[in-house]
Amino acid sequence: MSIDLEPRSATAKSEVSAGHLDDEVDRDELRSRYQTLLQELRVLLPGAQVLVAFMLTAPFSQRFTALDEAGRAVFGAALLSGIFAIVAFAAPTAFHRFGPRRARARRLQWGIAVSRIGLICLAVSLVCAAFVVARLIFGSVVAYGFGAAVLVAIVAVWIVVPVSFRSED
Repeated sequence: MSIDLEPRSATAKSEVSAGHLDDEVDRDELRSRYQTLLQELRVLLPGAQVLVAFMLTAPFSQRFTALDEAGRAVFGAALLSGIFAIVAFAAPTAFHRFGPRRARARRLQWGIAVSRIGLICLAVSLVCAAFVVARLIFGSVVAYGFGAAVLVAIVAVWIVVPVSFRSED
C-alpha cells in the first residue's frame, strides 16, 4: 500500500468523502470541513434547545392536563427525540474536544453521522410537537393534517431538495 503524499487540488478534495482523506496530508481540508460542520450545528443547536425548553415547561401548564394518555405518549416522544437531537448536535463538539487530535477524518465522519441522526431526531420532535399542539387546540383529525404537513415539509426541504442537487452534478 502506497501513501500519496502529494497534496490534492482543492477541486478534487471537495469531491472526496471524509473517509478517503488522509489525516496528515489533508489536514487543512479536514479542519475546514470540521469547522463548517460545527458552524452548521451552531445554527441547529439553539433551535433544538428552545424547542426542548418549551416542552420541559409544558407539563406545568394548566392545559397539559387536558392531554389524554395518547397525547402524553406523543408528547413524550417529542420531548425524548428533542433531547436526543441536542445530544447528537453537541456530539461533534465533544469529538473535537475529547477525541484524538490526529483522527481528523474519523472524527469528521462520526460528526457527520451523528448530525444526521440529530436531524432525524429533530424532525421526529417537530412532527410530534406539532401533532400534540394541534390535537389539543383543534382535535385529532386536524392534528393528523398538521403532523403530515410538517413531515412533508421536512422531507421535501431536508431530503428531496438536497438530493436533487446531487443529480445536477
